[in-house]
Amino acid sequence: MSTSEPQPTEDELRAAYEAELKRLRVEQILVEGIVSLVNLGMRRTGLAPGTEGERDPEQVRLAIEGVRAHLPLIEDIAPEQAAQIRDALSQMQLAYVRIGGTPTGGESEGPNAAAASAAPAGEVAPEPLPEEPGKPGEPGPAQRSGRLWIPGQ
Repeated sequence: MSTSEPQPTEDELRAAYEAELKRLRVEQILVEGIVSLVNLGMRRTGLAPGTEGERDPEQVRLAIEGVRAHLPLIEDIAPEQAAQIRDALSQMQLAYVRIGGTPTGGESEGPNAAAASAAPAGEVAPEPLPEEPGKPGEPGPAQRSGRLWIPGQ
């Protein structure tokens, strides 16, 4: 014999929803959203066992750009979590490159990408990186380009 609880009425559901909205803070939603972007972006790399069929570099790129865009807010509202999010972002960027994604160097792709990558007035655009491998002990091409974010540097 099964006993089922009565379903809540529409008014009860609305009251519960209102109570939850009163309790929530925008900061909480922002942090949870960024964590969700990181988790989904990493899943879309297809590098974790069982997720190979979910690989989608464009989704990973969007997740990276979304996290990067919101990182200044996270640093202001949740500085204790910002370091973890920066680390997770770095891991996602490395995974993106590992699956064949092209680093954007901070500029978003799209119709204005060429304008965003142009050197500011009065500055010379950086030279293209040589294709030859570096020597042991020297910085790699990404580090020499100045486009790789390295924690603590």
